Amino acid sequence: MSEFINIITHERRLNAALKELDLNELHEIKTKLDNVISKREEEALEQEKALEEKREKIAELKRSMQEAGIDISDILEDEIGGDKLASPKRKRAPKPPKYEFKDENGDTKTWTGQGRMPKALQNAIDNGRSLEEFLIK
Repeated sequence: MSEFINIITHERRLNAALKELDLNELHEIKTKLDNVISKREEEALEQEKALEEKREKIAELKRSMQEAGIDISDILEDEIGGDKLASPKRKRAPKPPKYEFKDENGDTKTWTGQGRMPKALQNAIDNGRSLEEFLIK
């Protein structure tokens, strides 16, 4: 099938392939192609019309739901059952720093106590210091 598409989409190849046909046969092919094109155009228009009708119905339903004070989650809760649907999770505020230490360059750094312990703090603890020494008061 791809060979056919290669021939039909390149004018030189198409001309070479159709060289043996007379004008009447070429006109028949043109008529058939025109019919295929017009059917495809009609199908595309029908699909677009159906899609537009669907959009209009959705907009009408949204307006009706808004007027009635109904949210989509109210409908889904009844269908799914159980507790109310969870609202979208909000991003939490960052935790305040809990520890303060100096890195290898002598710069003061902080750490919340979450996640991987910073290398400089880990080295200090490995060398005998306690984590409580670095607590911010």
